[in-house]
Amino acid sequence: MDRSQKSESVASLNAVFNEVGVVVVTRNLGLTVAQSTALRLKVREVGASFKVAKNSLAKLAIQDTDYVGLGDMLTGPTALASSVDPVAAAKAVVEFAKTNDKLEIVGGSMGTLVLNADGIKALASMPSLDELRGTIIGLVQAPATKIAQLVTAPAAKVARVFSAYAEAA
Repeated sequence: MDRSQKSESVASLNAVFNEVGVVVVTRNLGLTVAQSTALRLKVREVGASFKVAKNSLAKLAIQDTDYVGLGDMLTGPTALASSVDPVAAAKAVVEFAKTNDKLEIVGGSMGTLVLNADGIKALASMPSLDELRGTIIGLVQAPATKIAQLVTAPAAKVARVFSAYAEAA
């Protein structure tokens, strides 16, 4: 990699760090190409990204961002998973790590909040933004449905009473 490629890589990583809501640092303990591809696909499915970056370049890229606390975690064969949704990247990486012992979760960061591996696993257990949106929509729609049922219930009762009188007569 020449100097211009390195500066482009740092600029690209810096742009990513300025846009995302979470960064998860993982360590590769001998993933095969097929396993790495499966991980990348799983991460992409949830709208996140997974990138292997040279540690020295990543350390330069995190300067002047909220993720400056990740510098100590960037040692050895690391890769970075990131997403705008604070839960998506963590959830995908933790699920993959459960089935594959060659991927170690080192830690991560949600903005200025630095998390250890247990913190990332706890973050992964939370519902994603889409799941929360679905729950909120369900809660908002439920009262409207109940109100509609209550408004139509008296009319239905009156209709049943008239029907009963008609049958009795």
